[in-house]
This record gives sequence, structure tokens and C-alpha cells, in this order.
Amino acid sequence: MELQFLGTGAGVPAKHRNVSSIALKLLDERNAVWLFDCGEGTQLQILKSNIRPRKIEKIFITHLHGDHIFGLPGLLSSRSFQGGDERLEIYGPVGIATFVRTALKVSQTRLSYELVFNEIKEAGTIFSDKQFSVSCMSLDHGITSYGYRIVEADHEGELQVDKLAALGIPSGPIYGKIKRGEQVQLNNGSIIDGKDFVGAKKRGRTITILGDTRKTNNSVLLAKNADLLVHESTFNKNEAQMARTYHHSTSHQAAEVAKEADVKKLILTHISARYLTGDIFELEKEAQEIFPATKIVKDMDIIEVPFEEN
Repeated sequence: MELQFLGTGAGVPAKHRNVSSIALKLLDERNAVWLFDCGEGTQLQILKSNIRPRKIEKIFITHLHGDHIFGLPGLLSSRSFQGGDERLEIYGPVGIATFVRTALKVSQTRLSYELVFNEIKEAGTIFSDKQFSVSCMSLDHGITSYGYRIVEADHEGELQVDKLAALGIPSGPIYGKIKRGEQVQLNNGSIIDGKDFVGAKKRGRTITILGDTRKTNNSVLLAKNADLLVHESTFNKNEAQMARTYHHSTSHQAAEVAKEADVKKLILTHISARYLTGDIFELEKEAQEIFPATKIVKDMDIIEVPFEEN
């Protein structure tokens, strides 16, 4: 499980930062990629990565400001041209379906795959299967804006093959019974308990990706005990009033959310083009004053989300 930051800028593209888009790469887990936001130029950023558009299974939109959605029509069209025929689902605020359908209709674009819209009308779980669940809550941005919490199901413990081999138990259908924790009678008449040959479960990972927002309690609730929190950092710690006026957050406020939610790692993104290289490091240091496990990302950075160590 990896996050790749395709765009980390705020508002408008800059020379070194494209506008918002994050790819959650679930290639080992389900051979798929989920996108969170799709600002202008996202498909160009994808070309610089190893992401294949046909692998994009779901797109989650945090809010309908242009720097988060203007890349959608082009990406959807290119996915069709490039042979993608798998169903794609888009989740987002009410209005996202109208925006996309209008763009496709006016440009006379026909897609080779089924496109399904899931417009969010209230907070709660918006997707769930045996592997993952995704829930959302509203944030404070002056326009409907959502934060998403992605929770992975626990992984079953691994079969301890070495222990079985030491007992002279050959591989075969019996291994399946042992893996399920059943009691199994061996050829010599002895009985073993499968539970003794299966390792401990691995706790599923949790990622929280927030849309643009002022500091709000819903941010803390969404991020509670997450392995990774992705939070905007549009303003520095001395610009709190400006951040409030424009419905954004400062580096300190992002760090406060991370600390209150007891997350393991904070990732800062949505960086204003006003900040030069030195200023960007200062934003990171500001957040680290409150929450040391903070990293500010640049375009194309990849962050691995590891399992919790026992």
C-alpha cells in the first residue's frame, strides 16, 4: 500500500507543483489504484509514474473547486482511448456528476467503460467490501468539502510452514484446514490444533485524506489513530487569520489535528506557490514543533504505509 502524490500545490499549477491529486496504490491488495482528487494536469503526472489508467478503480473527490476536479474529463477520456474497459466509480459532493457529464457531452466524448457516480449526501460509510471500508465526514471550507477515512480489514495470520515441515506434515489440502484453525488428525493418529500453526493477525492500516478545510473537530474524528494523515498546509503558522478567512489551515493547525488524533505520521500537502524552497522547509519545521512525525511532500513523492510492528 502506497500513496503517490501526483499534485501537491494549492489553487493554481506552479513550475514544481501541480494541483491536487493523490493516488492510493493498492496493487498488492487488489491490483487497483484509487485517486483522491484530480486537478488539472493529473494525467500528465500519471505519465511520469508507473500508474496505468485502466487500473484506476475509484476516484474520490473532496470538493468541487477547480484545482481538485478540472483534470477529470481529460483523464476519463484518455482512459477510454488507452483501452480501459473496466468499470470506474466516482465518489464526491453533489454536482460532480453534472460537471463530468456536461464536459463529456459538450466534447462528444464516448467512454468505453461504465462510469458510475456516487454523490454523497450525508456523512457515513460510502464504500465497504471484505478488504476495505471508506467513510467520510464534512469539513469546513465554505463549499461542501469532505475528508475520507480508508480502513483496511485485518490480515489473517500466516501459516507457519516451517513448523509443519518440522513435524513431517507434507503440503496439500490439509494445509487449508490448518490455516482455518481447525483440528486435524494426522496419519499417525495424533491430533493438532491448526491455531497453533497460524501467526498473529496483522492489524489493517488506516489512512485519512482530508479535503481543504479550516481546523475542525471532524478532522480529528476522521484521523483518530490513523497510520497516516494527509492534511493541507496552505498557510504558515503566522497566517492563522488569513487561513480562517479563506477556509484553509496553517501548518500548526494541521499538526494540532495530528496530535489530537494520535496518528502515527502526518503528511503536509496543498502548498501555496508563494512559498519557495526555503519557506517550504520552514512549514515542515513549524508543524514538527507540535508533531515531530511530519513530512511535507513534493510532486511524485511516494509514501509507503507499512503494517504496525508487533
